[in-house]
Amino acid sequence: MSEPFRLATPLNDEALERLEIGDRILITGTLYTGRDAAHKRMVDLLDQGGELPFDVRGQVIYYVGPTPPRPGYPIGSAGPTTSYRMDAYSPRLMELGLKGMIGKGMRSEEVIEAMKRYRCVYMAAVGGAGALLSKSIKKADVIAYEDLGPEAIRRLEVESFPVILVNDIRGNDLYEEGAKKYRR
Repeated sequence: MSEPFRLATPLNDEALERLEIGDRILITGTLYTGRDAAHKRMVDLLDQGGELPFDVRGQVIYYVGPTPPRPGYPIGSAGPTTSYRMDAYSPRLMELGLKGMIGKGMRSEEVIEAMKRYRCVYMAAVGGAGALLSKSIKKADVIAYEDLGPEAIRRLEVESFPVILVNDIRGNDLYEEGAKKYRR
């Protein structure tokens, strides 16, 4: 098995061009968290002419609602949430420069088309491994929508955060390709 790709945030097109579906990736740098309630607020804010709570250009959003941290830890269990709940909002953020999304499950055709158009990727974190994933998170700070509790937007500092590339910038889909291997 080949070594995983190592990516540092913020992401750029050159780094994303090298990636292919199925690639194992270790991310180091900053990730932002956000689930559907936070995404709705961000898009509503944009619709009203406001500015987002962070600059999405080159950034990665992790779809997670972490549990409270134990004393001495930056975050609790931090497993991915189902990504399709963000599909209505994701193209708008990609248009503004978002380069990566992390979650679990398939994305809609509209989101995959937007990934091709705006050169963005979708990566999967392993569901059910939230306690293990949290070990890669070195710092976590709420930066917006604190009233949403676990769904508040956080800035995470991560080191070797493990993901798998599901959708690349060319529109390839690991879930589709994987299923083709077993069709008769």
